[in-house]
Amino acid sequence: MTTPLTVEQLKPRLGQLTLIDVRSPGEYAVGHIPGALNIPLDQLDRALPALRDAAEQNELAVVCAAGPRADDACRRLAAAGIPTLTLTGGTNAWSGAGQQLDRAAGARAVWSMDRQIRFVAGSLVLAGVLIGLARPRARWVSAAVGAGLSSSALTNTCAMGSMLAKLPHNRPRPGGPTLDDTLAALGR
Repeated sequence: MTTPLTVEQLKPRLGQLTLIDVRSPGEYAVGHIPGALNIPLDQLDRALPALRDAAEQNELAVVCAAGPRADDACRRLAAAGIPTLTLTGGTNAWSGAGQQLDRAAGARAVWSMDRQIRFVAGSLVLAGVLIGLARPRARWVSAAVGAGLSSSALTNTCAMGSMLAKLPHNRPRPGGPTLDDTLAALGR
């Protein structure tokens, strides 16, 4: 139920479809495709009724930074009976093709969620190994991170990403659009 789109296919359709960006509000504020509405992946279930209604009015396209979160969102939307389109390569492909991104005034750079996950996971593994030199039981920290990453790959979910999404720099900016604002915009 998900149809992939290239940048060249999406560009002329921007005003004709509803574009949903499932990245964190911090990532969205730093730069998003013009007209995209922000529904963070961890809030998708709350937005399902509004997305179902929006899909009845216009085609629904989902985007993230590179594609994995959009693919996850599309699978979840398909399971709810909502057909979607998705941009192959996400906003990275969009900006890489020389297309404009809208940015919130005063937005500061935020690492993408996958980069945050790699940093935290790598730091935990390194700490487990280093502390394990003095306290051998600390190596279990590294083992737990490895097990979590393996489980994440097998289930295509990410508990660490869900936890990181709750950090202040990944939440809506004061004065910026909230999920309620997005849901209201979908209802128009």
